[in-house]
Amino acid sequence: WIVMKNSEIKALTVEELIEKISTETDSYGKLKFAQAITPIENPMKIRESRRFIAKLKTELKAKQLAN
Repeated sequence: WIVMKNSEIKALTVEELIEKISTETDSYGKLKFAQAITPIENPMKIRESRRFIAKLKTELKAKQLAN
């Protein structure tokens, strides 16, 4: 689980963004599943992961509209 700066997100290509979104969505699902079974150590990771996916999707949409 990695946090990226906005400048790093903007530097990614469309293909890299799509790949990153799919891997982050998988890890988000695993976090949610782990939380449902037993409370995880840091539940704020769920919120941060969801917001990171949203940032990636926003940047992907902006790049698609620019092309």
